[in-house]
Amino acid sequence: MKIRHLELPSGTTDGIPLLIDANLSTEQAVAVFELIDDLREQIVRYYAPQIQEYYRRNRVTNGHPTDAEQDGEPF
Repeated sequence: MKIRHLELPSGTTDGIPLLIDANLSTEQAVAVFELIDDLREQIVRYYAPQIQEYYRRNRVTNGHPTDAEQDGEPF
């Protein structure tokens, strides 16, 4: 199923849409937000070097090399 109306940070456009109840209480929304924040923190603690390397290798700069790439610098 295509997800055309959503612009997700991951860029995902194909999959199963996740529906969030529009009637969540503020407390419920905060609990979900904190859970996601904690999950992200734990992933970063364990995988930070691999994530940084992944983004360094796969970074898209509109087809143009960055200034550092032009100068031959690694970053």
